[in-house]
Amino acid sequence: MEKILVLDFGGQYDLLIARRVREQGVFAEIKPYNKTTLKEIRESGYAGIIFTGGPNSVYEEGSPGFDKGILDIGVPLLGICYGHQLIAHLAGGVIRSAGSVSEYGKTEVYVKPCALFDLIPEKSVCWMSHTDYVSEVPAGFEITAKTNVCPCAAMADKRRRIYGVQFHPEVTHTEYGKQILHNFLFAVCGCKGDWKMDDFIEKTVKRYKEELKGKRVLCALSGGVDSSVAAVLMHRAAGDNLTCVFVDHGLLRKNEGDDVERIFKKQFNMNLVRVNAGDRFFEKLKGVTDPEKKRRIIGEEFIRVFEEESRAAGMADILVQGTIYPDVVESGKGDASTIKSHHNVGGLPSVMDFKGIVEPLKELFKDEVRSVGLRTRFSDTSLNRRGSDRASISRC
Repeated sequence: MEKILVLDFGGQYDLLIARRVREQGVFAEIKPYNKTTLKEIRESGYAGIIFTGGPNSVYEEGSPGFDKGILDIGVPLLGICYGHQLIAHLAGGVIRSAGSVSEYGKTEVYVKPCALFDLIPEKSVCWMSHTDYVSEVPAGFEITAKTNVCPCAAMADKRRRIYGVQFHPEVTHTEYGKQILHNFLFAVCGCKGDWKMDDFIEKTVKRYKEELKGKRVLCALSGGVDSSVAAVLMHRAAGDNLTCVFVDHGLLRKNEGDDVERIFKKQFNMNLVRVNAGDRFFEKLKGVTDPEKKRRIIGEEFIRVFEEESRAAGMADILVQGTIYPDVVESGKGDASTIKSHHNVGGLPSVMDFKGIVEPLKELFKDEVRSVGLRTRFSDTSLNRRGSDRASISRC
């Protein structure tokens, strides 16, 4: 499978960049600059690399950087905002403070013909957000775009297939941003755009049929979109070896718990255990006001309920969770600093009874999970109208 690496330098749009790439049928994964080595990148077979933006200045001591050898590994590279400046810095260019002429917001940009700007008009609107700029491009690079105040709004080393843009093509405010990313993926990286949800479903079910064969599996079911889709996929893989445990934590809407129980028992014919645990959750959360502490309490309490039900049923080997990609990234589990801990990632206790955890959706965004749900005939209206996992206690 062709993959694009989104190397994160602390920018706020890392998830959005990855989503924009996936929308064009190319798989993208986010990795942090400080936990990813050049050796790992070389061995991973990426079709291309994108450097994200970030809040720092490349010339300041301690600012995020990377091994300049990445410029010569033969993999196409696109730098966005800080990533653009970092490429210039690594290649020997000069970056200066923009001072009073820094740019923020919609800005007219003028581009020159190159592979990155194919089918882009000479003048269009982009989204700028920077206080530094590339004042001298490195040897081997040429300036391919400018604004009225920024002399290097984009640059290119066509021989090495390295490009940088000072603006943000991933946001909708950039008029031709989608086309720019398309050009990078297909004209520069040579991608085919063959990553599809149907393939994901087929490969996921096949994989877990093999991995879970003969194992007793317990699925943590909240009734929301993520855990419900995970349950349907795992039911295809594990069949009657799967037991779904639905924890009614007392914070659901009226009749919501009954709807979940009915749907999964009758429509999907799954083994389902409902646990009415509202009192114990309320007791644990009593007097707690800090949101991060709440999430960790909730995460541990969920696990303890699942462990109890597992022991009562004869001990399950595997716990299945509906973790999705933003949960992992936001919880700081290897890919970023913690934004907030999700109860099924950052809130997990360090000691658990289960031999393993399976998270079949952990590489998908929410809209991709919905797409999987639709393709698995997960279309009961009483669940769909709840939207984005509202039955989950993660909203606390």
